[in-house]
Formats: sequence, C-alpha cells, structure tokens
Amino acid sequence: MAGLSQLEIERYQQQGYVIPEFSLGTEVVSKLRDTVDRMISNNPDIRPEHLVNAHISKANAEGVQGADEILELARHPGILDQVESVLGPDIVLWGCQVFCKPAGDGMEVPWHQDGHYWPIRPLATCTVWLAIDDSVIENGCLRVMPGSHQQQTLFDHHHDDRQHLTLSQAVDQKQQQEFEAADIELSAGQMSLHDVYLIHGSNRNTSTRRRAGLAIRYMPGSSLFQRDLIEPSDASGFKVDFSQRPLWLLRGEDKTGSNDFTVGHG
Repeated sequence: MAGLSQLEIERYQQQGYVIPEFSLGTEVVSKLRDTVDRMISNNPDIRPEHLVNAHISKANAEGVQGADEILELARHPGILDQVESVLGPDIVLWGCQVFCKPAGDGMEVPWHQDGHYWPIRPLATCTVWLAIDDSVIENGCLRVMPGSHQQQTLFDHHHDDRQHLTLSQAVDQKQQQEFEAADIELSAGQMSLHDVYLIHGSNRNTSTRRRAGLAIRYMPGSSLFQRDLIEPSDASGFKVDFSQRPLWLLRGEDKTGSNDFTVGHG
C-alpha cells in the first residue's frame, strides 16, 4: 500500500491535518478543472462555493447537478491509500463538495468544525481537500488551527450574520483564541487531509486568481450515517438534505451492519 508515511500519520494525529507527498498529475488536474467549469455552467443559480454533492451527476436533493468524473476521482486508489492510513481499511464515501472562489468575489469560510454539521455517529470523517487551482494565501487558501482536534470535542458555535460567508455558524471566539492559525498553501494537484474535529476556515478571495478546490468526505465503516439526525434545511448557509444522501462502500466492510447503501442511488 502506498499510503501515508509513518511520519505523516504522526503529523495527522498530532496536528489534525497533513499534506501528503502524494499528488495528482497535471493531466488529471486539467480534466478535473474542465469538469468543475462544466458544473459551474450547469448550476448557474448556485454560488460556486456551494456545489455540494458534486459527485452525483443527476440533480440531487440539494438541487445541484454534479458530475460522474468527481465520483470516479473519489474512488482513486492513490487517494484511498492515503485515507486508509488514518481511517483504517473500511472506507465509506458519503460526500463531495466543490469550493470554488471566483477571482475578486470569493466568499469567506468562517472558523468552524465540520462535525458540527454532520449526522455521523460515532463522529469520524477524514476530509481530502484537493487543490484544483493553486491555492495560496492571496486567493483564500484553506486555513487550520493545528491541534484543535485533540480533545475530540465539538466546541460551541454561534450564528455569524456577516455578509459574504459560505457558512452561517462559526466557532466561538474564546475557542479560536486557544490556537494559532496556519495557512495550507497547495499547488494544483496537491491535497491535504484533515480530521472532523479540526477547526478550519478560509479568507475571502479578493485577488485576480480563482481558487477552486474539492473536498471529499470519507468515514470509517465503524460509523453510522444517521440520515434522520439532522432535518433538511438551509441553516448552514445553503441547502443540505441528508435524508437522501447516498453512500458508497469503497473498501472493506460496513462494521455497523446498519448503513444503508441503497438510499439515493435510484
């Protein structure tokens, strides 16, 4: 298995994120960029930061028309090898989202923890954040608070009513002050992996360079996706409906014996 090195695994465990040596080739990235451009064109009424369920080609429960190419990428053996290093051999794909910040008009992502929004119990997910364009400080790259995952606790969040935000909930200021932020700059094709409890966000893109990225969400087969735990709503800042969210068992087995892999596939 060509997964993370032992040093990378230790860094993920200690910091809550890692940038692996593994990256995608320029040809794959070029095709992915074409796919994202097509998705943006096919969803003219949706902000390009809100292209949730990007791996579902039909119009999904959130009203987004995704692309089969995204699902194919989520199955990439090289990516799954990295994920297996931190989640173990049982891997379930449950979500993908394109976060594309247009040049000069890219929305801010406030400091938050992903687990605050997700119906997974026990709460566990590794997110692969793949750079489709170069992602740097100038155009609003991913930012993290290293070590904020270590307590495996969801901190209090409050409603953030500022304009031009992709999410409406943010970690309380008190918790933010306990950690020091770090920028994750990636070249196109590079990726980072981060833990479900890690506090992260990103600044607005007011530069002349677009910043597109893809977040691929994997949970271990020991966790249950409870579709009825969170009701469909747009409380997060955009429409989310977990009731019809499809799951894919990509490696190993469903240790819970209760995850439904038929819902949403019809």
